[in-house]
Amino acid sequence: MAELNRYSDGHVHTRLCHHATGEMEDYVRVALAEGLTHLVFLEHFETGIAYFATTWLTEADFLLYRDEGLRLQRKYRDRIHVETGVEIGFNPACIEETQTFIHEWNWARVGLSYHYMPIAGEQHINMLSRNPVNIERIAEYGPDLLLTGYYRGLLQAVQVIDADVVCHLDAGLRHAAKVTCQESHWRQIGEILDVMAVRDMALELNSSGLALRGEPFPCRRIVDMAGLRGLRMVLGSDAHSPEQVGRGFAQISA
Repeated sequence: MAELNRYSDGHVHTRLCHHATGEMEDYVRVALAEGLTHLVFLEHFETGIAYFATTWLTEADFLLYRDEGLRLQRKYRDRIHVETGVEIGFNPACIEETQTFIHEWNWARVGLSYHYMPIAGEQHINMLSRNPVNIERIAEYGPDLLLTGYYRGLLQAVQVIDADVVCHLDAGLRHAAKVTCQESHWRQIGEILDVMAVRDMALELNSSGLALRGEPFPCRRIVDMAGLRGLRMVLGSDAHSPEQVGRGFAQISA
């Protein structure tokens, strides 16, 4: 397995996603101070989601995001390689629209996640949120059933979405209580990794997990499963404030 590039942070957010802080240039300055040579902004795209808060960019946001990214690329080109990418939130009801967005904008990196699952009616549950409303809905729906749906959705996502890297693969329901992977879930994870290998998708080692559970997303067992399949791995901090850029990279091993 190739050695991890600890000088590259491939997953940071800014105030544009409505649940992070800081301007894009703030993140670049911290990356430089941390000695990084590569920084990838990976802002959120969602479509067709019925939810009580907007945690993704609007079209106007994306225009600003793209233009500011180009400005920062030019300004810092002799010091750090800055790229703008997108973290695609999978919605099985909007596959064609999502693919069109990916290809029309020509992003430097496409990360793939699955944040929102449809439940009763037209409402969605944010499976990665610590919001009490979501935690209550998860408990009512049933964590085991929801986790099965999470991995089912991710499997479909890696099959049909043109992405470069899968983000925080086992982060689903990370804030809910009493959630344990069953053997059926491990089989689902193996199927996801198999498709990723065929489609040459990298696996993100997301250091945000260190503060939440003492190890990155995904867990060691999944990293080992990915290694057996020869998957490439990239580091991402999932920073939501500038000071989180590159956090914990020295503690992560592939």
